[in-house]
Amino acid sequence: MPRTDRAALESGELVLPATSANLGPAFDAAALAFSLHLRVRAESSSEYSVEAKGRDAQFCGGGAENLILKTYREVLQSAGKQPAPLRLEVSNEIPIGKGCGSSAAARLAGIALAVRGGELNWTGEQIIAEASRREGHPDNAAACWLGGLAIARNAMAADGSPTVQAVKVAGTCPWPLLFAIPEEPLPTEEARRVLPGQYSRGDAVFNVQSAMFLLAGFTHARSDLLRSALHDRIHEPYRAPLCPLLPALRELAGSEGILGAVLSGAGPSVLMFLEPETAASKTMERVSKHLAQRRLKAELLLTSMAENGASAGVGRATTARVR
Repeated sequence: MPRTDRAALESGELVLPATSANLGPAFDAAALAFSLHLRVRAESSSEYSVEAKGRDAQFCGGGAENLILKTYREVLQSAGKQPAPLRLEVSNEIPIGKGCGSSAAARLAGIALAVRGGELNWTGEQIIAEASRREGHPDNAAACWLGGLAIARNAMAADGSPTVQAVKVAGTCPWPLLFAIPEEPLPTEEARRVLPGQYSRGDAVFNVQSAMFLLAGFTHARSDLLRSALHDRIHEPYRAPLCPLLPALRELAGSEGILGAVLSGAGPSVLMFLEPETAASKTMERVSKHLAQRRLKAELLLTSMAENGASAGVGRATTARVR
């Protein structure tokens, strides 16, 4: 099998944003990218290794079984190419296991390295589809790759093969984003297990309507529409017992400075949309006091939507259009 092109692997830094999926009612269908990043540099080496720094660096390091490198090897091997061992330099800002898209970013980094090094000439659609297949859902991968607010769904290509349709709906967001991040992670598998196998027609219709108004709120930058849309009956009621920050912070929804609160992905972190007219520092102080009164601990992280996704910096060969 031909070996990958080492020079192509060393053509720059990959920058992949954190993502928050579901956004209340848009379960497995929408996510937004926000301004925490995973940065990855690769160089050829005699063996696989990872030098990691930043947040949760102890989970980002290691050798060949690192998620980035494992994905890189598997993609190239599936394409009939022999992977070249890599040494990675990783700088991470994304909380791991907290519902902020860390695994999607890592998998996309591995796929991008494989596409670049193996000269696979994949389209953006193929890259998102591969990440989605590995993630089990397309929303985080779409937002991480495209940036902004993205919607995605599993689909069938013209030849009958599975693919993903993904669209970037909005590139800017007028609302500051406040994340409440607990100390302990929550495995996505555990958060999935508590979901019911069936839903009532009323709950399904409620979520469809709310998801439509969520998109309208973003596309028209209307706080009133967003505020009314941040409600869900498909996953949050069942996950709330595993994510105690959610019911506590929901008590503040609609009060001064706070439009609403939703689970970030499957949790346990909570995403709060803030009113831009109110000083964020004042709102953060009130949120901190509210959590302390309920004897809950969380890191409060003020951020904003990331307009650019990973596709913005990985080269022409991997940025073909996504329909």
